[in-house]
Amino acid sequence: MNSIIEYKGYHTKVEYSAEDNILFGKIEGIDDLITFECENVSEIESAFHEAVDDYLAFCEEVGKQPDKEYKGVFQVRVDPELHKKAAVEAFKRGETLNAFVAEAVQDKVEGKTKSEIHFHMPNGKHEEYIPGRTINRQIRGRLQNARS
Repeated sequence: MNSIIEYKGYHTKVEYSAEDNILFGKIEGIDDLITFECENVSEIESAFHEAVDDYLAFCEEVGKQPDKEYKGVFQVRVDPELHKKAAVEAFKRGETLNAFVAEAVQDKVEGKTKSEIHFHMPNGKHEEYIPGRTINRQIRGRLQNARS
């Protein structure tokens, strides 16, 4: 069962309260608090649709612009050491911390992972190159030759 519902650009996650024996949810990603509930699974979509429609009608009635989901600004709390590492890496790349974090989030959402190139050296050693890190001249030469 997919517990996420979308309607008119708004989303909700349906939850269940065993204590109250109801299904319920709220519109996610907006500042206003709009909730809904019902007792039957067959009613959940219509209850959500009704909540969205009532919200939009109320906003129009009072002359308020309805909130849009996710305005593109959010605050993230991370360990200070991770904050420092991210800021230094962004600085090294000549970009803002905001741009660095946005790219990292985009990569995670799209399922991208770091690129790795593995070298098997004649002496049997296994070496790895990860873009952005310094590699020794021997590996750098092999990498250039492999690209040509």
